[in-house]
Amino acid sequence: MSPRSSAIERLASPRPRPVEVLAWLLPALAFFLVPDNLALGVSIMTYAVAVLALDLVLGYAGIVSLGHAAFFGVGAYTAGLLAVQGWKEPLTGLLLAGAVSLALGFLASFLVVRGKDLTRLMVTLAIGLVVYELANRLSSVTGGMDGLSGFEIGPIFGVFSFDLYGRTAWWYVYGVLILVFVLLRLVVSSPFGLSLRAIREGVSRMPALGASVDQRLRIAFTLSAGVTGIAGGLLAQTTQFVGIDSLSVGRSADFLVMLVLGGTGRLYGALIGTTVFMIAHDYLADMNPVYWEFWMGLLLMAVVLFARGGIVGAGRRLLQTVKTKFARAAP
Repeated sequence: MSPRSSAIERLASPRPRPVEVLAWLLPALAFFLVPDNLALGVSIMTYAVAVLALDLVLGYAGIVSLGHAAFFGVGAYTAGLLAVQGWKEPLTGLLLAGAVSLALGFLASFLVVRGKDLTRLMVTLAIGLVVYELANRLSSVTGGMDGLSGFEIGPIFGVFSFDLYGRTAWWYVYGVLILVFVLLRLVVSSPFGLSLRAIREGVSRMPALGASVDQRLRIAFTLSAGVTGIAGGLLAQTTQFVGIDSLSVGRSADFLVMLVLGGTGRLYGALIGTTVFMIAHDYLADMNPVYWEFWMGLLLMAVVLFARGGIVGAGRRLLQTVKTKFARAAP
């Protein structure tokens, strides 16, 4: 077997390696190590679901989006409004939140895939602005600037109730994050996922192979919107509040920064970028509530300038360099 064929097989294999399994045990370990700061961990895992979804369209399909907060917010409002109307069962509420965002993403995908990079960026931004303003205008339904509150979520499986300390929320979001990651890992490792990479690297060549570029991009964008809606549903269910800022352009920009920070087109980059961003945000905001964005900007510039491919890309290059040096030093 040639090295090229071996590399392709490793790229397409969805099977986890032992080190990955150990890495996924870290959140479970953190539950016991930082029991007084579970809210931050829940937020990290919730946003990680949304950033994973963004990685599918940006890192694999090459679609730059500044409107994913629209799907995040729609999912959050769907879960919240269902609870307000008496539908308090969390799992079905979460699936419906994802389904509504999936439908919105499907409709939006026809507009998004029509253009190229800059056009797609502006279209997704416009979608986000329109959805935000609709939520603001429909204040009798969404609560407007005051947000949607006053609802409760029922116990998971009718047994595990959401508590004030976030213990149940931690395991709930942790489980959903694992399921979403496995789903997206299967998608990007499938022939469909490999075709998305091919579109990103050379879109003009795909029609010559008989592949429908627009159709694949629509499917990717729609699936990404649905997963982002699930993240929004998690936010609503675990905090039992939905603010209109969940639909803001700033939220979309945060998702993009998290992904670029960790590294696009890797999935694990979404997880690492979200973790680093949220922990840095929490620390810097406590240290300096006014100028924390200055330090965050410096961190992002340092990663972009000196860590090509984000934190994950830099880590892989460093590991490869160490392995090469050891190989040369070995007798």
